[in-house]
Amino acid sequence: MTFDINNIRNDFPILQRKVHNRPFVYFDNAATTQKPLKVIERMDKVYRETNSNIHRGVHYLSDITTNDFEAARETVRNFINARHDHEIIFTPGTTAGINLVAYTLGEKVIRRGDEIIISAIEHHANIVPWQMLCERKKAKLRVIPMNDNGELLLEEYRKLLSPRTRIVAVTHVANSIGTVNPVKQIIEIAHSQGVPVLIDGAQAIQHLRVDVQELDADFYVFSGHKMYGPTGIGVLYGKEGILEEIPPYQTGGEMVDQVSFEKTTFNSLPFKFEAGTPNYIGAIGMGAAMEYLKEKGLDEIAAYEKDLLEYGTRRLSEIEGLYLFGRAKEKIGVLSFVLKGIHPYDAGMIIDKHGIAVRTGNHCAQPIMERFGIGGTVRASLAFYNTRKEIDRLCEAVEKVKEMFS
Repeated sequence: MTFDINNIRNDFPILQRKVHNRPFVYFDNAATTQKPLKVIERMDKVYRETNSNIHRGVHYLSDITTNDFEAARETVRNFINARHDHEIIFTPGTTAGINLVAYTLGEKVIRRGDEIIISAIEHHANIVPWQMLCERKKAKLRVIPMNDNGELLLEEYRKLLSPRTRIVAVTHVANSIGTVNPVKQIIEIAHSQGVPVLIDGAQAIQHLRVDVQELDADFYVFSGHKMYGPTGIGVLYGKEGILEEIPPYQTGGEMVDQVSFEKTTFNSLPFKFEAGTPNYIGAIGMGAAMEYLKEKGLDEIAAYEKDLLEYGTRRLSEIEGLYLFGRAKEKIGVLSFVLKGIHPYDAGMIIDKHGIAVRTGNHCAQPIMERFGIGGTVRASLAFYNTRKEIDRLCEAVEKVKEMFS
């Protein structure tokens, strides 16, 4: 297909607006992406025409919405190439998926003195749940170190694995600096020792083609709102055998089979992990987002974003006094930088006055910032609806920041 950036931008209503009387530039895509009309209209259609609670009703609207919800599950299965629909668990998001695994598999297998391995470039959501599990179980958290470019040191990872290792949990892509981790290799190394692996795919699913069977991931988690879908919906993929073995995370309606005051038995997969009324409209919206991405072409999107990253890296590197963090050979469109003598917050506020949305701070990745010896960065995170012209505008705004503080 021909990658038509103008048509793509027209699919996103919010990109047509102005901010501070300037054309809006949105470079905060790692925090959340904007939504195409296809997603907005699909969710609106459910609210207007078919809204009804799913699975439990025998009436017409419930039947339609139930079918649409389960069709969305099949869309997810196909998108990540899972083997079975029932390996797709709908969650409120990535964080919920990680906590689900920590409180189910973690509680089941972790004992005093056991070890859990994470990496130095994790988001807090893939640190704190394991940290708390270690505190509850008197276990140890081990951390794969990184080099100055933001790349994990795999030989050090091999040394960390021991007979006490029970779980490895690693991000696919670092939200703060854009590093793409060699997760297939990380999984292979863990599996050679019989250790299951969870991959945090929140920052990968919208940029890379993900095949969970090829990766051989035991768990893969991500959020809808990072991939042009709605907030409040996400996915935990888990291998059927592991999901069958671990206990439910939350209890209530839908996830039960038989309930009496003496005993309760639980529903089959995937419903065993989907207590209560699910965010069915969110799931349908996320399915629409996946269909939209496939229509535009996942490989074409990746190629276009790679060009944007290379252009943005080159342009920002030309600015005196600007330092880019995250120089991994394999990375996605995250441009994380500091300006000499200027606090990231101050820079971000001035950039905003130019109609450009960036994020400032530690990006829920304080250990990475500590590793680099900084308090935070300005982060411009790219999406396939961004343009070279917008990157030029960012560079112009950065120069204005420098002028103001000179």
